[in-house]
Amino acid sequence: MKRREFITFLGGAAAAWPLAARAQQGERLRRIGFLTGADENDPVAKTYVSALTQSLAGLGWTDGRNVRMDLRWGGGDTNRMRALAQELVGLQPDVIVTGGTAATVAVQRETRTIPIVFANVPDPVASGVVARLDRPSGNITGFAILEPSLGGKWLELLSEIAPGLKQAAIMFNPDTADASVHMPSFETAARSLKVVPITAPVHSDGEIETAIIALGREPGGGLVVMPDTFNYVHRVPIILAAARNNVPAVYNLSAYAREGGLLSYGVDLVDALRRAVSYVDRILRGAKPAELPVQFPTKFEMVLNLKTAKALGLTIPRSIWLRADEVIE
Repeated sequence: MKRREFITFLGGAAAAWPLAARAQQGERLRRIGFLTGADENDPVAKTYVSALTQSLAGLGWTDGRNVRMDLRWGGGDTNRMRALAQELVGLQPDVIVTGGTAATVAVQRETRTIPIVFANVPDPVASGVVARLDRPSGNITGFAILEPSLGGKWLELLSEIAPGLKQAAIMFNPDTADASVHMPSFETAARSLKVVPITAPVHSDGEIETAIIALGREPGGGLVVMPDTFNYVHRVPIILAAARNNVPAVYNLSAYAREGGLLSYGVDLVDALRRAVSYVDRILRGAKPAELPVQFPTKFEMVLNLKTAKALGLTIPRSIWLRADEVIE
C-alpha cells in the first residue's frame, strides 16, 4: 500500500494532545514501522491496523503530524516477510510493530537495536523471541496470545457442537506457526474424549483441500484451525473446503466465523493490538523494551455461525448459545 493511500485510509483520527503547536516548535518526526503477516487486500486485517493507528492517535501520535508510519504486508509468505523486514529496518524507524510469530522473527533477525513490539505471538519464549516473559532481554517485548490450554478447549468445543466426533485434525503451517504450544492440550483432550488426534501440517491451498477431504470421507471427522498467519491468510479456502466436505470446524479468530466458519473461540485480537500500542507510546517516550514485561490476553470472544451449523445439520446445544458473544443467523 502506498503511503498516501495508507494515510487516506486512516485519516480522520484526532490527536488527544495539541501536537500541531509542538510540531511547529521543531519536534522531531518519529517513525514507526509495521509488519503484519496478513494480506494487503484483507479488509479484516485493515480493521486491525486501524485499531492500532487509532490507539496511537489517542495517545498523541498521529501519522503526518508527529509520526510517519510505514506499513508492510507479508501475505502469509515467510520469504516475503524476511524481505520486508530487511526493508523496514533499512528505514531506521524508532520502533517496529509486528503481527504474528513469522513477522516478529523476521524483523528480529534483521535488528538487535531497533525496538520491536509484537502484538500477537502465541509463545514468545518457545519461539525464541524473548528469553524471559517478566523481563525480556534485548530490543523486543510485546503482547503474547499465549494460552496453551486452548488446544484442548477448541477440541472440547468441537466435540460439544458435533457429538458424533471420532477423529479431529489440528491444522497449521510449520513455517509460520509453532504447533508445540497447543498440541499437548489438544492431545490430552483427545484422549479424554476418545477422539483420534490427527496432525495436519499444510503449506498450500492444495494441501488444505487434501487434508479436509480426508476428514470428510467418513462420518465423525472434525477440524481445529490453529492460530497461524498462513491459516488466517488462507481462511477462505479452509472455510469453503470444510463446507464442501461437511466437516465441522472450530477456529481461533472471530473473522473465520463471521466469514462462514462454524465456531470461533480465542483472543480478541483488536483488544490485544490496542493494548500493544501502550508499549509503543512508552518506547517513543524513552522506555527500553527490556524493561517492559511481556503481557497476556485479557479478553476472549466466541462467535457462532448458526447458518453454517444448519448447513452441516448440527443442533447447537444450549451451553454453546449461552457462551457465545455473537450469533450469526
